[in-house]
Amino acid sequence: MARISLDPPRTPLYRLFAWFSRRKFGKELDPGRAMGHHLKVTAAYGLLELQVMRWNALPHRLKDLAMMASAVRIGCSWCVDFGTWEAVTHDVPLAKIEAVPHWRDSDLFTEEERLVLEYAEAMTMDPPQVTDELTEALRAYLDERQLVELTMIVAVENLRSRFNAAAGLVGQGFKENCEIPVRS
Repeated sequence: MARISLDPPRTPLYRLFAWFSRRKFGKELDPGRAMGHHLKVTAAYGLLELQVMRWNALPHRLKDLAMMASAVRIGCSWCVDFGTWEAVTHDVPLAKIEAVPHWRDSDLFTEEERLVLEYAEAMTMDPPQVTDELTEALRAYLDERQLVELTMIVAVENLRSRFNAAAGLVGQGFKENCEIPVRS
């Protein structure tokens, strides 16, 4: 059960958020409902997320895997639920997404993906455990712009996952709506 009420005051700003959320995701997102009790937080966070959607230096597949690794490490069931759905919409195979918690033992990941997963986990540790060697290994696959985006997307996912886990948010059923697209 959520530790913060999911029934915020229906202010004009909150109603705008709720409309956008329903339009984009089919339902109001629980993190937004919890944040809706503080309009300045809602506005600032909403603007951040709108900008994050525009980042495009790093392939979605790598961002999705990095975010999933962070969410799993933190233990945010809401983020794992939503992240699974989002990754599937970006054509990441469901089997690969579900293998993230045990990626070291899986043969589904490329060397580049393994480095991204390791980097995301290292950033998510407290304190962070990113090494010069790991960063240098990533440079074989990523340019500076992509490395900055990877670092920031993991930082943003840490923000999301830590808020959601602390607020007691759980999955909203996004994963159950995953459909593996049929290729013709």
